[in-house]
Amino acid sequence: MPKLAELTGDENSGESSRTFVFEDEGHTLGNVLKSIICKYPDVNFCGYTVPHPAENKMHFRIQAAKSVRAIDVLRRGLEDLERVCDHTIDTFEAAVAKYHEKESK
Repeated sequence: MPKLAELTGDENSGESSRTFVFEDEGHTLGNVLKSIICKYPDVNFCGYTVPHPAENKMHFRIQAAKSVRAIDVLRRGLEDLERVCDHTIDTFEAAVAKYHEKESK
């Protein structure tokens, strides 16, 4: 199975509502991605579940305005998350460099 798939049987709910299944993911990605996507004005609902602790997968549900595709919302959320991570790494590395520079004097 690929790392990301749509939940079987969900295709009848329209393009704006989908449940995606992430393999080898859990609360770490689910919680932060939900926090980002819930802030979008065109999203009516966003949530995730980990169906069972023994299964290494996460179900991620998006319900958006009728004019918006859920897959596009997911893509935008993942891109925004990537930008947040890049900013965090850059900020951390700059702080470490500043610390080492200060300590070497």
